[in-house]
Amino acid sequence: MNSQDDGSNLIRKIMFLSLTGIGIAGNFFLFVKHLYTLHVETEKKSTDFIVIQLALANAMTLWASGISYIRSPFHFHYSLGNVGCKVVIFLGRVARGLSLCTTCLLSVVQAITISPVNTPWTKLKPQRKWPVLSCLLFFWLLNFLISSNLLHYIRALNSINRSVTKIHVGYCYMMPSRQAVRWLFLSLMTLRDIVFQSLMGWSSGYMAVRLHEHHKRVLYLHNSSPANNSSPEVRATLSILILMTYFLLFYWADFTFSFYTGSTVTHEFTILNIKIFLGVGYAIFSPFVLISRDTHMVKRWHRHRDLGESPSNVNTL
Repeated sequence: MNSQDDGSNLIRKIMFLSLTGIGIAGNFFLFVKHLYTLHVETEKKSTDFIVIQLALANAMTLWASGISYIRSPFHFHYSLGNVGCKVVIFLGRVARGLSLCTTCLLSVVQAITISPVNTPWTKLKPQRKWPVLSCLLFFWLLNFLISSNLLHYIRALNSINRSVTKIHVGYCYMMPSRQAVRWLFLSLMTLRDIVFQSLMGWSSGYMAVRLHEHHKRVLYLHNSSPANNSSPEVRATLSILILMTYFLLFYWADFTFSFYTGSTVTHEFTILNIKIFLGVGYAIFSPFVLISRDTHMVKRWHRHRDLGESPSNVNTL
């Protein structure tokens, strides 16, 4: 029975590492692609900087989770020690916060970009790269601050007495902290999540409404068939909604499982594996949503070029 459990657990680890590898490859491709775009394009787009940070944050999340998952079959955790434990857990927590903040910024910037010129939101459209870069730097500082308590309370398993551990964090342990400190950092995390998810929800809903109205206007002017669902506006709407839906779905599912495992103190492998997958699901699938959008835009650009039309307004986002 134990050998069967070990075999099933090894299969789950291999499947998880395969998904993690695919996610890291997708984020790496997205990172390199937009970095190359910034290098060759004379006009720098703010969304390129945002997507680069989002890909980096997602790759960091998958890297931290991957290290946690390979510890058992390869005994990798013994070489980490306290410093390695702190770095991996800390960067993993920072990366997940960065993913939230950066996804929110991408949604808000795109919502402002497609706003009509007579709306007050257009005044907020970043005309230069420095406002966006300032926001991205602020996200790093904010998430460093919110996760800074981990640097003090995280310890490696082989460096402490197991009887004093309270919270199991992968292959590391979080030492007990004062209640005031615990509630302070929990409040900061909660406030961050509420603010950025609210902005994300508003901007996503606004974009969906604006693109839907624009699509109906185009259909009316050109007397097109309502069954034409392949227009770039519809594809842009779907890609945005899918991206935001993925984030909210994985976030709240992970929150639910985390609450369940925390309240029941369960160590059942199936529940813990589902929780780990939910924690990295968005980082795995989100780059392919953006890559799919970029692929559609490239095809449209070539189609306009072949027809002799100006491709300057092809990429609406």
